[in-house]
Amino acid sequence: MQRVELGEVEYDVAAKEMRGWVEERIEGKAEDRLFLLSHPAVITYGPRTSPDDLPAGTPAIAVDRGGFATYHGPGQLVGYLVIDLKQRGPVDIVRWVENGLIDALGSLGFPLVRRDTPKGASSLVGVWTEDGRKLCSIGMRIRRGVTSHGFSVNVDPAMTVFHTFTSCGLHDVTMTSLAELAAERGVPTPTDAEVRDAIANSLGAR
Repeated sequence: MQRVELGEVEYDVAAKEMRGWVEERIEGKAEDRLFLLSHPAVITYGPRTSPDDLPAGTPAIAVDRGGFATYHGPGQLVGYLVIDLKQRGPVDIVRWVENGLIDALGSLGFPLVRRDTPKGASSLVGVWTEDGRKLCSIGMRIRRGVTSHGFSVNVDPAMTVFHTFTSCGLHDVTMTSLAELAAERGVPTPTDAEVRDAIANSLGAR
């Protein structure tokens, strides 16, 4: 899989570009790719999101991925995966991403877990601390066998924004960041470059 490094990209611009990336993969004009980037402050939300879960004062954009409302902004790493699942055989792509992020961030010294969703409960997809705080969100779409959208990792964003809306449809969730976890342990926060390298290595992106 090819690793593509981007800087800060407006969400609308990235969404438009992503549609082109998907078409390129469908047509065989590009290989599987992992795009690593960040966005200016914005909240995106999937079609099942309740209006009551959205904030006042922060831009909110409806998107065509799974999942509910989530925040993107400075200090957060976003990864978009454009992968042809037909070339990989049967695979639970969400679990693969969860496990890849757990391995990557574990290599930086942060033990994390995935959680199974109880029947009838709100989705617990993502990556969590062992004490039940959420660090990474995942929301993906599959069209004609090709994935789009992906994941976000809270490296060191302004965490107060998560108090202004319901993240991931989970009314009792506590979001956290690598900076908060590092401070609790008295160790330095990994740099954005270190997090990017660890995730790319774990997901097999060159």
